[in-house]
Amino acid sequence: MEKTVNVSHSGGSKGKWSADLGNPAQRQSRSGSYSPGSAAVSDTHPSQSQKRHLEEVLNKYTNLLQGWQNRYFVLDPELGQLQYFINEHSKIQKPRGSLPLIGSSVASSDEFPFMFTVCAANGDFFKLRAGDVREQQMWMTQLQLCARRHSDGNAKVMSQAEGQQKNLVNSIESLPSRGPLSSLDQDLLLLKATSAATLSCLGECLSLLQHNVCQAAQHITHGHPNTDNSWSRPKTASEDQMKNGELMSNNTSARHQPHSPIHRSKERLKEKENSSPESVDSSEEITDTEDNEEEDLGVLDDQRSVILHLLSQLKLGMDLTRVVLPTFILEKRSLLEMYANFMAHPDVFLAITSGATPEERMIRFVEYYLTAFHEGRKGAVAKKPYNPILGESFHCTWDVPREKVRPLRTTSSSPAPAAAAHSVQTSSNEGLGSYRLRFVAEQVSHHPPVSGFYCECKERRICVNTHVWTKSKFMGMSIGVSMVGEGVLHLLDHDEQYVFTLPSAFARSILTVPWVELGGKVSISCARSGYSATVTFHTKPFYGGKVHRVTAEVKHNPSGTIVCKAQGEWNGTLEFTYNSGETKVIDTSKLPVIKKKIRPLDKQGQYESRRLWQQVTTALKAGDIDEATEHKHKLEERQRREGKQRSASSSSWKPKYFIKEGEGWVYHNPLWKTK
Repeated sequence: MEKTVNVSHSGGSKGKWSADLGNPAQRQSRSGSYSPGSAAVSDTHPSQSQKRHLEEVLNKYTNLLQGWQNRYFVLDPELGQLQYFINEHSKIQKPRGSLPLIGSSVASSDEFPFMFTVCAANGDFFKLRAGDVREQQMWMTQLQLCARRHSDGNAKVMSQAEGQQKNLVNSIESLPSRGPLSSLDQDLLLLKATSAATLSCLGECLSLLQHNVCQAAQHITHGHPNTDNSWSRPKTASEDQMKNGELMSNNTSARHQPHSPIHRSKERLKEKENSSPESVDSSEEITDTEDNEEEDLGVLDDQRSVILHLLSQLKLGMDLTRVVLPTFILEKRSLLEMYANFMAHPDVFLAITSGATPEERMIRFVEYYLTAFHEGRKGAVAKKPYNPILGESFHCTWDVPREKVRPLRTTSSSPAPAAAAHSVQTSSNEGLGSYRLRFVAEQVSHHPPVSGFYCECKERRICVNTHVWTKSKFMGMSIGVSMVGEGVLHLLDHDEQYVFTLPSAFARSILTVPWVELGGKVSISCARSGYSATVTFHTKPFYGGKVHRVTAEVKHNPSGTIVCKAQGEWNGTLEFTYNSGETKVIDTSKLPVIKKKIRPLDKQGQYESRRLWQQVTTALKAGDIDEATEHKHKLEERQRREGKQRSASSSSWKPKYFIKEGEGWVYHNPLWKTK
């Protein structure tokens, strides 16, 4: 039995949609210019509009070059997907594209007549045009009903799963601790951990869906940030503004204090050597030969038992800041050194200040930012750097050949006058024709574990000051690490400060072969120039999708104009598109790495990272986990003992290189104080 309803389109033509119990009416495909027609609709019952099947040719916006194109769309209510094909005849082939509708948002748009946008929870979206307002409303209604049906169904399943998992955990924990079937049985611990991890992943998915739907609805209402016409169309004043800020420390005097009353006498030489980055004798430095690659090995059976026992004691969402993790998951370097490795491309960093305009300088900073993470987070295996102990420091430098300091993309613009003025020769001890970039990091607090790091190049009059502390959270089969804090890049020749944040990191599959991905949205803003950038590190979807994906936009805030876009993988290929029409592809794995210089261990102070962790690192390289654990325990005990002595004497810890200002930490003698 077939039901046919005539629909009058705005163009004057008649269209129809039909409902059929067994054989939905098929619509003939069209090509060329868009002309509306009939949409095939199947329905098991007229009242069950939530399960309606739609097929029709709609206009889809493809890209800037091709614009609007006719595509054959199919709404499958059972799969909860919106799929499209080149034409109706290609339906037997794999869809050209699809959107999962669970958690999606659908909204009309005033950019073009009868246009609407479907935005999935994963950030993908379709820009579509119907033939008239009735056809537009029909598609929007059915898409919204399908999305709601699947979202409500998943919420119900989630609630049932939570109850079942709670019963499982209670049953396991009610068992005796000893006997043939105990609560500490490895198989039961694994079942308990994996069920909690699965539930956690499902909960995270639903939470992300709800969050992304809200964001998508806002973006569609005010102009979606990823739509192609956003290059030139100003954003509305109601959009969220970037956070602007500036660290000021001009009125604070420099401090220089020894870090431990116990080791004052032993550390006097170190105090003299390491009072500032400038005092490090560059003649003692040698090119670093350490390799940051970690062996790609799975977790051994005995190690898995340790992890399982640890997991059984943790609760979802628990803060892991004070949890002592097993030594065999440690990476053979300190967290302070990992921050230094973000400067593995110092030539790209120094090129920022040569930008001829504020726009170009912001774009150069974003180019540097996106290419900095692959070397700092080198290797596919997820291992944890050493937690720096209070007072630990790390020093290094880079000698950067002048001819290498150039932007990642070519430009016809002439150098900025202020930047061009600084072509002075370096001193002889810094190498003829090279810039010297100096780096110092210090662990300035223990609870919370705050690290401060500072990097400067006097010749280029550029420096960056950052304070950050890590906050770890247990997520079942994953561990999430939030990077709390911010950095400020100072370009002294332009009187510009760029405030930026850092992404979160996630260690996945911690029971098998753990791997790392970055996630979250970070911001970069310059209050003086009015330019800002948003960088989004996309985590891998629960099903399918790419890993290590990142997208970015650079915006001129006063006009709302998007001047640069980027997409790709932060540890692979990145594609930049500029509003001039120019494009650039950068393969981060092929960028030349300039090795840092560091003093040999016997020339370092007792509390410098490499020397401090020397015995732990040596044991880990030899595969002696027990020896590494023992040395790590000694360092931790010494830190606790010194903390107790300070408490007993009512003395507070005073870092050597950084000063607390407000909620942040600033280097005691920054370049902007001497300008």
